[in-house]
Amino acid sequence: MSPESTLFTPFTLGPTELKNRIVMAPMTRNRAAEGNVPTLLHAEYYSQRASGGLIVTCASQVTPTGVGYPATPGIHTPEQIEGWKLVTDAVHDKGGRIFLQLWHVGRISHPSLQPDGQLPVAPSAIRPAGQAFTYEGLQDFVTPRALETKEIAVVVDQFRKGAENALAAGFDGVEIHGANGYLIDQFLRDGTNHRTDEYGGSLENRTRFLLEVTGAVFSVWGSDRVGVRISPVNSFNDMSDSDPQATFNHVAGALSRLGLAYLHVVEAVIGDTLSFDQSFDFTQVKDAFGGTYIANGGYTLERTETALSEGRVDLVAFGTLYLANPDLPERLQRGGPFNEPNMNTFYGGGAEGYTDYPFLD
Repeated sequence: MSPESTLFTPFTLGPTELKNRIVMAPMTRNRAAEGNVPTLLHAEYYSQRASGGLIVTCASQVTPTGVGYPATPGIHTPEQIEGWKLVTDAVHDKGGRIFLQLWHVGRISHPSLQPDGQLPVAPSAIRPAGQAFTYEGLQDFVTPRALETKEIAVVVDQFRKGAENALAAGFDGVEIHGANGYLIDQFLRDGTNHRTDEYGGSLENRTRFLLEVTGAVFSVWGSDRVGVRISPVNSFNDMSDSDPQATFNHVAGALSRLGLAYLHVVEAVIGDTLSFDQSFDFTQVKDAFGGTYIANGGYTLERTETALSEGRVDLVAFGTLYLANPDLPERLQRGGPFNEPNMNTFYGGGAEGYTDYPFLD
């Protein structure tokens, strides 16, 4: 990639100055300590990657009922806040910028991961196909319990409290996880939302929960240090929608009026390999939003250069490539070489495949 590429130019993201347009995408790595607490290992991992413009952390549940996988960090206890302070201090010491991703998995959980073995919650009592990753191994998903209308305000407040805790932990901002088949995404898509109250049916109603969560998070951070992530075409976690273009054009338009820092869009279909839905027009989503657009999903050097030069994206988020290359910005600028990711160490374990990927120098 040319050193003159706009990928390496500074970018102003609300009040946050980014040194370049390279974003580290949120990636679940399952390495939290007991109590879902981040550790010094997390601090090392993220600080190694602080040369990018922005780091978005692995998804972090805002409540114990939001847990969907073993050893994922949370942001709802004092111990978790202290653990994340290790991370933000280490990243800031390296001159980096870091947002925390706020998360609730909804139905993508299992009673063994829930307080008192209760059922996971969701917009509707629709059992997802597939299996949950639990401490006892893979187990079939269960039929979740549909949230009562009055309970939804409680979940919204859990996001607000998570935002408060992220502020206390020293983050530069937060990203609301509305993608990849988790709770907010379950409300947005009609394949998982069969509600008949004000949170279901019409596009306006299905978007209501996301907008209420966003408003609650704004009450802590203001709008310009909050991003939202969506995944319009991703079928991961047994997701579907009868008209994704209309749904997510509406979502982007609704968010456009709020002054968000950015919209982070997963443009790929996640599976054993990445694929792309050629029938979906992401430029419609970008245009409907009208603000800073972060693209994610299989971006190569060539694809990144083209998308930036054509104005189709403002920043690009890299996942697996960043996981395996802590000095990714330098490697991109040089045109490589790139470390190969070790898939056997993606989820769980210690330093191997986490903090031991080599730097160029």
